[in-house]
Amino acid sequence: MNDRVQTLMRQIIAAEAKAITDIPVTDGYQRAVDMIVEHVNRRGGKLVTSGMGKAGQIAMNIATTFCSTGTPAVFLHPSEAQHGDLGILQQNDIMLLLSNSGKTREILELVDLANNLNPGIPVIVITGNADSQLAARADVTLHTGGAPEVCPLGLTPTPSTTMMTVMGDVLVVGVMDAIGFTTAEYAKRHHGGYLGATAKRNAAK
Repeated sequence: MNDRVQTLMRQIIAAEAKAITDIPVTDGYQRAVDMIVEHVNRRGGKLVTSGMGKAGQIAMNIATTFCSTGTPAVFLHPSEAQHGDLGILQQNDIMLLLSNSGKTREILELVDLANNLNPGIPVIVITGNADSQLAARADVTLHTGGAPEVCPLGLTPTPSTTMMTVMGDVLVVGVMDAIGFTTAEYAKRHHGGYLGATAKRNAAK
C-alpha cells in the first residue's frame, strides 16, 4: 500500500467516523421505535422500507434485519410501486423512507400514492435535509446531520449511506429491546450458517 492510499484511507475513516458521531441524537428515535412497535408488533402490520438508488440498498438491508429480529418488514421499490407493487400496503402498516436529499422524486410520489391507498399511513423519514419537502411530510424525521460525501466529486453516497445504516441499526436494536426479543426467537427465524448455529446453541443453554 503506497503512501497516497494510506493517507486517503486515514482521511476517509476519520471523516466517516466523525459523520457517525455527529448524527443528532433526538427524541425522534424513541418516537420512531414506539410507532414501529405499536403498528407492527402490537397491531399486526408491517414495516415497509423504501429508498432509491444507494439509499434503497440501505433500506433493503434495514428491512431484512428487522425481519430476522422479530419485526416483519418488506422493501418496496419506489418505481415498482407505481406499477402495482404498492398493493403490498395493508392496514396498520408503517413506512420508513430513506432519501439523503429529501427531494427524491420517486419517494415523494410514493408518499402520495401510499396515502391515496392507505390514508394516514405513518411515515418515518431518514434524510440529510431536515428542511426538505419529504421531511415536512413525515410523522417523524431522523436527520443524519448532513455530513458531506468523501468522494473527490462530493457526489457518490459515502458517509450518507454509512449514517443511514447506523441509524437503521439504532431503530432495529431499539425495537428489539422494546419487544424483549430473545435468542430463542432469533433461532426460530435464522436457521442457517454460523449465526443460526450459535443462536440455537445459546437458546438451548
